[in-house]
Amino acid sequence: MTGEEAPGRTIIRISGKDRESFLQGLVTNDLRRLQDGAVYAALLTPQGKYLADFFLYPAEEAVLLDVAEPLAEGLVRRLSLYRLRADVTLERTALHVHRGLGPAPAGAFPDPRHPAMGWRAVANGPGAAPTTDWDAIRVAELIPESLTELHPDDSYILEMGFERLNGVDFRKGCYVGQEVTARMKHKTELRKGLARVEIAGEAAPGTPILADGKEAGEICTRSGNNAIAYLRFDRAEGKMRAGEATVRRA
Repeated sequence: MTGEEAPGRTIIRISGKDRESFLQGLVTNDLRRLQDGAVYAALLTPQGKYLADFFLYPAEEAVLLDVAEPLAEGLVRRLSLYRLRADVTLERTALHVHRGLGPAPAGAFPDPRHPAMGWRAVANGPGAAPTTDWDAIRVAELIPESLTELHPDDSYILEMGFERLNGVDFRKGCYVGQEVTARMKHKTELRKGLARVEIAGEAAPGTPILADGKEAGEICTRSGNNAIAYLRFDRAEGKMRAGEATVRRA
């Protein structure tokens, strides 16, 4: 396997005869999709707020879960609370995540979020040093990142674009946080969410965005003169400010 190392990732091996039914009742996506390749999903609080997002890969007698390292311990702890009498074993591994652009090589899976994100694979050893500007791709395609746009106990996945990114299934049945997510889908118009913006001037990630002196959002990931921003849509119109910079929706 040749590819760039995806830094800061942890692979958790989930085994046991109940592994798929266990995950099916917890996560936002349909585990039956594993038969076609990688699945992108999240675990939510009962109130529908994001706790962690991750990739799931089919493996021999197991499901491999690929999550950002800072979220791994809390995710294992939360999954363990739900395990009860299910025949499920959770094991942190020393496996590495490789990624690259273009068609997926043997043993790899197309990134389920967007074709522009290439492919992902699990390997025993580290990959090559990263050279691809993944943030530029994420900004261009409006793809959120764990702990950058996605914040535990705060974010709502529909505001973060999970439906567009194939991260939630509305037909699979119940999962933790499903009622709130379904209500946001069917009964309300999103008032906040991610949007691509153009920036003229200096404005670092985390800088508040103001519209007519009122807070309208925040810059998240910046690449060149473009950025992902979390916005209040009712205020994010026309020319806005972020520090000394001018901001407009792209």
